[in-house]
Amino acid sequence: MSSITREEAWEQLTAWTDTDSLRRHARAVEVTMQSAALVYGPGEEAVEAWGIAGMLHDADYEKWPEEHPNKIVAWLRERGEEELAHAISAHYTQWGVPYESAMDKALLACDELTGFIMACCYLRPDGVASIKPKSVKKKLKDKKFAAGVERHEVSEGARMLGVDLGDHIQMLIDALKPHAQELGIEGKGAGA
Repeated sequence: MSSITREEAWEQLTAWTDTDSLRRHARAVEVTMQSAALVYGPGEEAVEAWGIAGMLHDADYEKWPEEHPNKIVAWLRERGEEELAHAISAHYTQWGVPYESAMDKALLACDELTGFIMACCYLRPDGVASIKPKSVKKKLKDKKFAAGVERHEVSEGARMLGVDLGDHIQMLIDALKPHAQELGIEGKGAGA
């Protein structure tokens, strides 16, 4: 289990990440990875560590995009956090890092798809409240929508976890719903 605390991880993230959008993405992947620890991982004892992996996966991206994820991986390794460092070093298939653990595979499966689901929520009057996997999958086919999201990473993550993409999308939606206001995905019509 991780020896760094969530507070230390958040402090590091905010030291290196200035934009609200990337901080919000970090927080969203943190909450989806916490749920993933329960669904795909060892359970309750892994929730904090898996959440930290989700939170920190892009921590160095804003300041050092050309070196990403080497800075955050080195920071974690200096602290003896090899499991977290490895998961973060593997969260993009084209880097060629082997997927050794359930955490490695879950981070790949949660990262791009969490961002994509949030993009879908921004278009909906009720945000995440009533979004369904079917509508997310339909939007995935539209290459112009959220064009920066790499569809290969989405499908490869679900494949590596050995889960149905629709079921995985539903798990992510369920994880995001309780945090809708904090993440800005509650919809424009909510609370008005």
